[in-house]
Amino acid sequence: NWDLCGESLQVTAITRNRQWVLRQRPDGAVSEDHFEYREGVVPSPGEGEVLLRNLYLSFDPAQRGWLEPTDSYVAAIEIGEVMRSGSVARVVESRHSGFQAGDLVQATAGWQDFAVVPGKGPGSPRPIPDNIRPTYALSLLGGNGLTAYFGLLRVGQARAGDVVVVSSAAGATGSIAGQIARLKGCRVIGIAGGPEKCRWLMEDAGFHGAIDYKSGDIGTQIAKHCPQGVDVYFDNVGGPTLEAVLDNLARGARVAMCGAISGYQSEAPLTGPSNLINLVLNSASMNGFLLTDFAKEFRSASADLLAWTNAGDIIYREDIQQGFDRIPRTLIRLFQGANQGKQILEIDLPDRDTNNA
Repeated sequence: NWDLCGESLQVTAITRNRQWVLRQRPDGAVSEDHFEYREGVVPSPGEGEVLLRNLYLSFDPAQRGWLEPTDSYVAAIEIGEVMRSGSVARVVESRHSGFQAGDLVQATAGWQDFAVVPGKGPGSPRPIPDNIRPTYALSLLGGNGLTAYFGLLRVGQARAGDVVVVSSAAGATGSIAGQIARLKGCRVIGIAGGPEKCRWLMEDAGFHGAIDYKSGDIGTQIAKHCPQGVDVYFDNVGGPTLEAVLDNLARGARVAMCGAISGYQSEAPLTGPSNLINLVLNSASMNGFLLTDFAKEFRSASADLLAWTNAGDIIYREDIQQGFDRIPRTLIRLFQGANQGKQILEIDLPDRDTNNA
């Protein structure tokens, strides 16, 4: 039963595995030309492995970093390799006792219809509970929600009465971070691009203020919204926005470094902030983090996020594109800021092989 994609599918009638692979590494902005469409055979799982059929793909700023030639916290994607991404998938065939055909899971199965993954250990799929919207496993209850939770509460140490500023605040992670801050009794100011996103932050997400970085000097707007300074800054963009916040720190401020998307598409490396001395002058701190640092707390954090969502205390937007052919351009959409909330793509069903149907 493949109801999530709107029709049934006999996997035994499918022989081709559509894929998008890395054709060449980008030097600056990523484009569709950096990827190549290929077709392979549907793989078969070995002992202890699971065959998955992807239903939804996740698009995240970190994917741009994976295209670089050097390893980071994960291995670089090699030329000719299927583009890496998170996914929601169905188990087609299982040769591991922990999974059976039909199970709905979250995995890192890449830009392809079918993938074989280990049933246990690194890279193994995680079951998706029946009581949640499946795409939430890629967003609210996946990497975005958990990153917001730990970045704000553990790294940023946000507490009641703090003034919290979040950049890329209408995005998949920033929107959750800001709403958690509101729930914890903070005054929350979001930075986003354009009046529609700022309106959504104020009227729907419950932020106390919104700054349109496309309209006027960011530093001046931060000073206006935060006359006593910024206690916690959840940074998703780096660059000039980070500098502007560092000029408006309160004493004892905490900066949680989640990402620096403003520089991900640059041909030359971004220069560092010129005003880091403000951390010293304000007895402030600035810390980076990886989500895996908090793996032991994932279960309890997910429970909090689900409870807040079910109670209507957190609202969430998903921007779901359609069709396998649109996969590369959907990644580009993310870096153009065209998405409204979490960027996801629903994969259309591959054609059946007419000789086997």
